[in-house]
Amino acid sequence: MTEKKQLPGLDLERLTDWIAEAAPNLASERPLEASLVAGGRSNLTYSVTDGSRHWILRRPPLGHVLATAHDMGREYRVLSALQDTAVPVPQTYALCTDTAVLGAPFYLMEQVAGTPYRTRDELATLGADRTRRITERLVDTLAALHAVDPAAVGLSDFGKTDGFLARQVGRWKKQLDASYTRDLPAADELHQKLLGAVPSESATGIVHGDYRLDNILVDEGDRVTAVLDWEMATLGDPLTDLALMITYHRLDLMLDNGATSAASSPGFLNEAEVIARYGRGSERDLSRFGFYLGLAAFKLATILEGIHFRHLQGKTVGEGFDTIGQAIDPLLAAGLSALKETY
Repeated sequence: MTEKKQLPGLDLERLTDWIAEAAPNLASERPLEASLVAGGRSNLTYSVTDGSRHWILRRPPLGHVLATAHDMGREYRVLSALQDTAVPVPQTYALCTDTAVLGAPFYLMEQVAGTPYRTRDELATLGADRTRRITERLVDTLAALHAVDPAAVGLSDFGKTDGFLARQVGRWKKQLDASYTRDLPAADELHQKLLGAVPSESATGIVHGDYRLDNILVDEGDRVTAVLDWEMATLGDPLTDLALMITYHRLDLMLDNGATSAASSPGFLNEAEVIARYGRGSERDLSRFGFYLGLAAFKLATILEGIHFRHLQGKTVGEGFDTIGQAIDPLLAAGLSALKETY
């Protein structure tokens, strides 16, 4: 049930006035209601309704944030660009860049029906056959995204493409240095080996930046109805998306030995099956895929070390933060091993 009270970051009266001007086809005489769907350090997501119609509103988190890290205009632009492609995305309605309305830029889009599966237990209720279909379509949707020509959908200037992989190696090393609390010799080794092994990049494509099972919605027929959370989207080498998705699976298995990991569910495609299916649906060269897996491990290890760093400073609250640092060494070891893998 939606909450009728005002929510932090969402003034419904101001939103109502803005809709009447910016998106009159959505205007209603009924009062708006809203509920917070997701919030935290990532962008805030609200479900908004006039009682009969439902929309999603996305805005940056509350407080001081880096504009480049929560750029509503970029999210809105990539979603709008993909409307008529084979990639399922919500319909976009309107973008607001006037911070006087809600205190930050925001946009409205369609609320798409579907379920974001996250855990082994959630998939277990579906059974192995349905779980297999869902993960096959997870991979197929990623291949469809990577087949989109950025120029054909008006995104040729959506990101700097030259030297993308080398910049990624440098970027995550800087992030790691900013979260320094302890010596991580495996991180130094992985960084050096990545620097010396940067391959020729595959053709430039649209990179989602955080593609994984819980960032897609799935309907009752096991079809992908929408790909969500485009805040990290850019142009670059799309094989980084595939590698990051696989590395998320590896990390989940490391954290609790697969007890809750969706990737351990009966029917869920294993790594070899994921790579093979993507390869059949893509023309990209996967012969140097070990590098991409190593880079993904370095990226995730850096992110986890940053969370560990904030936990030591008392800036994170919640379950699991006290043990998250324990996953970093195994993740780095997996990255080093991946560099030796051939495909």
